[in-house]
Amino acid sequence: MKQRKLPAVFMRGGTSNAIVFKTQDLPKDRGQWDAIFMAAIGSPDPNGRQLDGMGGGVSSLSKVCVVGPATRPDADIDYTFAQVQVKEARVDYGANCGNMSSAMGPFAVDEGMVDIDSSEALIRIHNTNTKKIIHARFSMDQGLSAVDGDLAIPGVAGTGSPVKLEFRDPGGATTGRLLPTGNVVDMLDVPGVGKIRASLVDAANASAWILATDIGLSGVELPDALEANAEVMQKLSAIRIAASVAMGIAANATEAAQKKSVPFIGIVAPPLAASMLSGEQIAPETVDLTGRVISNGQPHRALPLTVSLCMAVAARIKGSVVHEVCRPSQGISAPIRIGMPSGILTVDATVGLVEGAWHAEQGAFYRTQRRLFEGQVLVRAAHLPVDVLNVLK
Repeated sequence: MKQRKLPAVFMRGGTSNAIVFKTQDLPKDRGQWDAIFMAAIGSPDPNGRQLDGMGGGVSSLSKVCVVGPATRPDADIDYTFAQVQVKEARVDYGANCGNMSSAMGPFAVDEGMVDIDSSEALIRIHNTNTKKIIHARFSMDQGLSAVDGDLAIPGVAGTGSPVKLEFRDPGGATTGRLLPTGNVVDMLDVPGVGKIRASLVDAANASAWILATDIGLSGVELPDALEANAEVMQKLSAIRIAASVAMGIAANATEAAQKKSVPFIGIVAPPLAASMLSGEQIAPETVDLTGRVISNGQPHRALPLTVSLCMAVAARIKGSVVHEVCRPSQGISAPIRIGMPSGILTVDATVGLVEGAWHAEQGAFYRTQRRLFEGQVLVRAAHLPVDVLNVLK
């Protein structure tokens, strides 16, 4: 059987890569998308490498984005994010990707989906996964989104033109509430682990925050060391399942085990001296807190941006476990510097009490992006159901 060709662009957004499709080039029946995305990315792959597709064997490189016309008056485009599991035949739509969000505005401009007649662009992005609005601000260069610039971001070699992402009213992206349980700190009763203090916060993406010391870690462990520690990874998986049920994301542990995209698990510690993946050192005085994140069962080499935003929001909520270890703030809008495996990530977050309840007004950070390839992605016809093949003739 012949392979099927689909127009696509391969892009880097921050520290992630993804295939980017236009809505018009995919079947109208979204139930048919999963098979196409898995075939294009190369999943499921029991070897975990995705060599027969465009994926890279880790969650940050196993992604698909879809961009189409806006369905809201306060947006310029709609953007849907798909997390393709590496070893399993499953595609998750339960969360957004902050890194790839930085590429969506430039993609829309370069594809002619939005007209820009000035040197600076503002694209209002409606993320359909979270029903939230993101403002992307970036420079233009001869009618296209700028690529070259002086911004260096942790985890990406070289520099690029900055994209400022502003997540508007990010609270409740997954559950509808900034604090899904109504508590700043919960005591989770985790089977096989015991009682664990956690701050369950939903800003940009739902996340469960725990202290590194509560699970026998220092907080500066690098991803490979974490992944090699089977006992800790098993504990973190059990904590994630308990948090999912507590947050109302899943009805029970069985359902939570299947919903792997959210909540993310964040491990936090005070500002600490740490080694980066590059071998360089982080001095404790250069950061405000230390963080590690697990998603889809894998430790991140560079923190997911939406989760970093959630961490910054949690750091502003007095009494949370993140606030507990964060360096005292120098002001309500002072940036928060997070020490992570790939370096230091700076996030802005504006959080306060509104009528006695915590409210996240906004969160912002800078990324770079680049279009890497444009043309057609080929998918094996043998890997697609008959109904999908009939649409893609």
